[in-house]
Amino acid sequence: MLVPLYVHPLVDPAAWEALARSAPRLYGVVLNAADGPGSTYDPAFADAAELLRAAGIRVLGYVDTAYGDRPVGDIVADARRHRQWYGTDGLFLDQAAAEGQLVPHYRRLAAEARTLGAHTVVLNPGVHPDPGYARIADLLVTYEGGWDTYHRAGTPGWTADHPPERFCHLIHGVPAGLSGLAARTARLRGAAVHCAVTGDGANPWDALPEALHAG
Repeated sequence: MLVPLYVHPLVDPAAWEALARSAPRLYGVVLNAADGPGSTYDPAFADAAELLRAAGIRVLGYVDTAYGDRPVGDIVADARRHRQWYGTDGLFLDQAAAEGQLVPHYRRLAAEARTLGAHTVVLNPGVHPDPGYARIADLLVTYEGGWDTYHRAGTPGWTADHPPERFCHLIHGVPAGLSGLAARTARLRGAAVHCAVTGDGANPWDALPEALHAG
């Protein structure tokens, strides 16, 4: 699982501790202090990141790319702060574009990220983008949305040219007890990585996936 846990460690420390105990089940955890690293260092997030790294969990810093509209310099600055303040292992580039004409832009962003020490670059367009994006990212999020829509989501043929480990589905609003079905559906659709949460609304990622509630 790739888990975006968008809750402050002081608000729900048990959730971060449960993630650390779940290391073998995780692809990684997205750390999002304030729609990115924030403007000031937060020791609580630094402690949470250290807890995860000590458990062998990949920590990915959240960076908003505004579908290609955000200046590269601002994105690089966020990436640098994530690395310096929280020791992140990679980046989760959110709100990524999907159009083919922006592939060179995201190729540059990925190269900049790796120059700054990101070992893993995740792109999240939330839909199946132009196939060129699959050659940029280590992991490509090709679905982010609600469970009701997920039932009807399709999978383009080009995804079969890549291993399932390169794709991720992020599903929210999953009814209680159906997280296992969500995981199986993701695998059937060619995504070996997923996250399924019961939460919905403005921030569905403020709690653990149901599958990890027991820690």
